[in-house]
Amino acid sequence: MTRTVGKRTEKIQLMLNDDEIKAIDDWRFEFRLPSRAAAIRELISRGLHSSEFDEPNEGKPSGGFAVITPPDEAK
Repeated sequence: MTRTVGKRTEKIQLMLNDDEIKAIDDWRFEFRLPSRAAAIRELISRGLHSSEFDEPNEGKPSGGFAVITPPDEAK
């Protein structure tokens, strides 16, 4: 099912290390998504609609959040 998307007007900047980029690109190619941006949007959507994980740690600094470490293990 194709979702209707409004016009995208906001751009965000995200810094990732080489291992994080590789993990996203590997996932993208495995599922044959058309672009890195599409893969990132899909991963964000899946994360926002998931109830699998605990609430994020409010006291954790920004640098403590990672892409390739599962949220439950990132401390």
